[in-house]
Amino acid sequence: MARFKVVISECYYENVDQETEILRNIDADLVRCSCKTEEDVIAAAKDCDALICQFAPITRRVIETLDRCKVIVRYAIGVDIIDLKAAEEKGIYVCNVPDYCIDEVSNHAIALLMDCARKLTLIAGNAKKGITGYQAVKPMLRMEGKTLGLVGFGRIPRCVAHKMQNFGLQIITYDPYLPDGAAEAVGVKKVSFEDLLRESDYISVHCPLTEETHHLFDREAFEKMKDQAVFVNTSRGAVVDEEALEEALRTGQIGMAGLDVTEKEPITPEHPLLQLDNAVVTPHIAWYTEESVLALQRMVAEETARVLTGNPPKHPVNHPAV
Repeated sequence: MARFKVVISECYYENVDQETEILRNIDADLVRCSCKTEEDVIAAAKDCDALICQFAPITRRVIETLDRCKVIVRYAIGVDIIDLKAAEEKGIYVCNVPDYCIDEVSNHAIALLMDCARKLTLIAGNAKKGITGYQAVKPMLRMEGKTLGLVGFGRIPRCVAHKMQNFGLQIITYDPYLPDGAAEAVGVKKVSFEDLLRESDYISVHCPLTEETHHLFDREAFEKMKDQAVFVNTSRGAVVDEEALEEALRTGQIGMAGLDVTEKEPITPEHPLLQLDNAVVTPHIAWYTEESVLALQRMVAEETARVLTGNPPKHPVNHPAV
């Protein structure tokens, strides 16, 4: 009998060979499940030493049944599906993988920004309809000299800033947790949220989903933005009030939006934002390359093994009294 039992509540990867091999080296059995509900997770994980999850809800009710569990690791950067406080009270570490897709997501955010700034999806769609005149996409504005506002200034937006600094943009950021001088040290100006909304020609959102950031971008926020502003979100869908965004796009309150995330996922073909010419929506795929998948799976297994063998986790997002 193995020393540890590790449960994967569910994941959509073709195989878990890396995880199996890494965990076998610490004498752990890996059990891959297909959980969708609280009840599924409770049945599968109640006697596990570690739980790896992707989409299934890891609620307080689930966590209270995890009497042997030492660590919960998510195949992601965000941990909004996990009740962090309940895990902390239970003495369970919650860990994420914050650095597996920095290049991919930063590139995707920039791709959406460039698509919207140059209206590429709209122009390509028009060409298929035989509409080739520039008048159909007026107005289009030069990027040089404009302002890019980054909401959040963690790893991914820092990478966006670094890559966009050669486009002749002024780059500003709003991040209430950022130490003074940290943004300025890399050529970015720290501002208030109100100033970012008013000054930015392009806004790219990179903040986590928390109680404070839920619907951070509401009707009032969009009303304060420039009427040709480009709005990009590659963080979490619920940071944005989608009804307010749709209204802002339909009425011309803002110019364009590029989204990789929506409040309900997967997005359906009937989603209102997919019906708008001034919205470009991708289905939460910014993180993906073949390399990022392999890195994510390896890092999740390594973090799990690290905690099970008595070492502190590399990326804890809570602080239980262990």
